[in-house]
Amino acid sequence: MEKLNVLMVDDQPAKLLTYEAILAGLGETLIKAGTAREALSVLLKEEIAVVLMDVNMPELDGFELAAMIRQHPRCKKTAIIFVSAVHLTDWDRLRGYESGAVDYVSVPVVPEILRAKIGVFLDLYRKSAELERLNRSLEHRVAERTAELEGTVRQLRDNEIRLLQQGEALADADRRKNEFIAMLAHELRNPLQPIRMAMEMARQSQATEEQLRLGRDIVERQVNHLVRLIDDLMDASRITSGKLRLVQQRIDLRQVADAAADSIRELAQRKGQRLDVDAGVERLEIDADAARLTQVVVNLLSNGVKFTQPGGTIALSMARHGDSVIMRVRDNGVGIAAEDLDRIFEMFVQGSRNPGDTHEGLGLGLALVRRIVELHGGTVTATSQGRNRGSEFLVKLPGAGAAPADEAPLDGRAASAAPVPPADVARRILVVDDNRDAADTLSTMLRVLGHEVETQYSGAAAIAATTDRRPEIVVMDIGMPDIDGYAAARAIRGDGRCGETLLIAVTGWSGEVERQRSEEAGFDRHLVKPVAMTDLVAVLDSLRTP
Repeated sequence: MEKLNVLMVDDQPAKLLTYEAILAGLGETLIKAGTAREALSVLLKEEIAVVLMDVNMPELDGFELAAMIRQHPRCKKTAIIFVSAVHLTDWDRLRGYESGAVDYVSVPVVPEILRAKIGVFLDLYRKSAELERLNRSLEHRVAERTAELEGTVRQLRDNEIRLLQQGEALADADRRKNEFIAMLAHELRNPLQPIRMAMEMARQSQATEEQLRLGRDIVERQVNHLVRLIDDLMDASRITSGKLRLVQQRIDLRQVADAAADSIRELAQRKGQRLDVDAGVERLEIDADAARLTQVVVNLLSNGVKFTQPGGTIALSMARHGDSVIMRVRDNGVGIAAEDLDRIFEMFVQGSRNPGDTHEGLGLGLALVRRIVELHGGTVTATSQGRNRGSEFLVKLPGAGAAPADEAPLDGRAASAAPVPPADVARRILVVDDNRDAADTLSTMLRVLGHEVETQYSGAAAIAATTDRRPEIVVMDIGMPDIDGYAAARAIRGDGRCGETLLIAVTGWSGEVERQRSEEAGFDRHLVKPVAMTDLVAVLDSLRTP
């Protein structure tokens, strides 16, 4: 057990020796001081448990010294015992207690009483010190435990936030997956419809050579479109698995641009658009994969054609800028909303996909553009002043090398069907679809079967033709650019003269929501592309006639 310090203060050395002899048996450290100054010096240097002091001393008496001891923070636990050789009145005792004394010893000193009193205060000092130590230890443990709990709470809160974020990410991924599956089904049905109609027409013995040629041309265009969709899907798979590779060689970027523009020019002309190409006269040689860069240019030009109205312009230009080649694709189409600029290059992002939208594609084109450009060590950025103010894509290509890309074969199959017999009763039918191939093949097939058919390519034209000529049946697409099929059907149903006209929706959208909207708009039936001719004929035969 650690020894405690006992300070004995008296101006008479003999008394100090007496106190020392009496207290020696306690086994503590005894310190002597002959004056108040010496006592204060000891108290400033040492931790004192008990002070035994004479009341009457020169310089400072015991009361004054006790008051000074009590004022020092270090001596708050120190016990002060007065020794007095004179009789003390109650007033003197009260003064002593007020100055900080805890007890008195009268002279002559009884050794046993002095040792007992000193021992009690030493024991109290030890217990107080131990209690303080325990309190500090407890406070430290509480602080540590509190810090641990706070850390645990923070970790739980962080985990909760992380789980919420993961849940939101999973929900968003699931939503985008479902949207992509619906979009994929829609995009596959669109080209399948004219292909199916062309096949049905080819089986009709009464079809003319011109009609068969039209069908072959349409099948070729739509099959090419399907191949592009599948190629995009394969490339998307290669991107996500890190297997998209390049086969590089020295090429002239102008030749790539010219080839890409030639493949898009017919599409732009069919939409009444102008495609301008300014490749300059300087050779723009880079080390690149010609096929992949052609894909980049085709995707950017197709994007411009897709989002530009008839009469608009898509411009492709390129020039050397230092050690790099800069390529720009500009259009004056619908533009890009500010909130979409940061995500337009993400996989499957294509903006809104409502049934009234006419923008085809899977939202893969720009994602492929960015990845292919990055594999070449380049960058691509998009800018737009906002909706209906056009857009510009800027590609910067320094040229780079990479390993060749893996290729995957395509497997295509076509279903067969029996020829559709001619109609027993010729009907007056209006066919409406902004996809001219789909409208023309269906119209031609219906004519081959003996019906009288008029063809229109917009919702506004459908309303005008129906109210003016009142066909028996209107077969109409839903997703059209100016007035969609829902609005056109409501307008037709709102005209009292067309109350008996049969309305059939033919669309790539197959969900229950779209079917319900078709019914609410006034359609009698909702058919999903690609529609077999036998199914359409069965619907025509099952519906009422005027």
